[in-house]
Amino acid sequence: MSEKKSLLNDAQSRMEDIFDRLDVDDDVRHQFKQPRRIHQAAIPVRMDDGSLQVFPGWRAQYDQSRGPCKGGIRFHPDVDADEVATLSFWMMLKCAVVNLPFGGAKGGVKVDPKSLSRLELERLSRGYIRAFYDVIGPNRDIPAPDVNTNETIMGWMADEYSEIARHKVPAIITGKPPAMGGSAGRTAATGRGALQVLEAWARRRGMQPENMTIAVQGFGNAGYHFARLAKESGYRIVALSDSKGAIHARQGLDPEPIWQHKHKNRELRGMVYCQSSVCAESDVDHMSQDDLLALDVDVLVLAALENAITTDNVDQVRAGAILEIANGPVTADADKSLARKKVTVLPDVLANAGGVIVSYLEWIQNRTGDYWSESYINERLADQLVGQAELCFDRAEGENIDYRVAAYLQSVERIALAIASSGTQRYFCSE
Repeated sequence: MSEKKSLLNDAQSRMEDIFDRLDVDDDVRHQFKQPRRIHQAAIPVRMDDGSLQVFPGWRAQYDQSRGPCKGGIRFHPDVDADEVATLSFWMMLKCAVVNLPFGGAKGGVKVDPKSLSRLELERLSRGYIRAFYDVIGPNRDIPAPDVNTNETIMGWMADEYSEIARHKVPAIITGKPPAMGGSAGRTAATGRGALQVLEAWARRRGMQPENMTIAVQGFGNAGYHFARLAKESGYRIVALSDSKGAIHARQGLDPEPIWQHKHKNRELRGMVYCQSSVCAESDVDHMSQDDLLALDVDVLVLAALENAITTDNVDQVRAGAILEIANGPVTADADKSLARKKVTVLPDVLANAGGVIVSYLEWIQNRTGDYWSESYINERLADQLVGQAELCFDRAEGENIDYRVAAYLQSVERIALAIASSGTQRYFCSE
């Protein structure tokens, strides 16, 4: 069986060691084995040519012990039930590791969104909400953007939910346009948060930004904002890649004009998704995505999709550290190989939590009607994320374990406490 098909099993294979270290109740082990529920729907869309297409969609809700579920919606041709279940599992851990009062959820539609017109994309987005209206809500499950979804799509979805409810429900979805109740700072939050985690780790080692080289796999929203902010902070971005290839410049790259150039054609043609590539850049070295993963850099940033580093290519990794912005970019077996090679991994459940932290802040603003400035949002983000990251780093160093184990321990401890608060076998049979 391929690693893609066994994504949830691969993710859960890390848990037995965590459970044993914490000596958790069997109740917790049982509840972690599978999502609380997975909803599937067929979403019909009338295409511009009058034909009808039906797209499969899912919403997985893993656990609600700590609060309502939270998680994005992705549009991608490879989406399936196993993937959304696994992503909801990671979201559960992520929310707990940074101490947010949420459980984990995820949604997706199996579709190539780049083949859709704007009107078709809107119909699909609204159709997703109609299909799952009964199982989401501001106190039950709050969606957000993910791969190939953005604030415009979130705006359509929030509007559709309000139309069905017959009243405005801004807290139903986060990552919306600011004019519809979206939070300042949300678009850049995942990339900004990842940089904050990297900087907190680097400070502990006395590493200076100007002496560090970085390669970024995945030049989408999160990868772009990370690269842009890292460049502004003095780091040298030497390589970037997207789905079509990679570019490299030993002296360093400036992400901002590359991003603008990449999206210029999209804007001129009124397209929803960018069809251009970083490969269109001149005066740089062009390479394959595999070559980028093998570059000798201080930090390799994985900001594309899951399973970027597997047992097939882990031996080629020469970076001193890996920063996971994507969800699950390193398989469990590859993780063990990286540990043997003494490659530091800053794990996804911590490093990419900036987005859900600012989504939490958006949810609060929507519920209270009190909206905050971007500078205040960024300050709250740093306080929350860096504080929780430092706890993970302290634990890893104090117990001589890697950062992923430390993050999982911090997360599972909190979820287990919530589960135990409702009573476990130890409580009911303690006589």
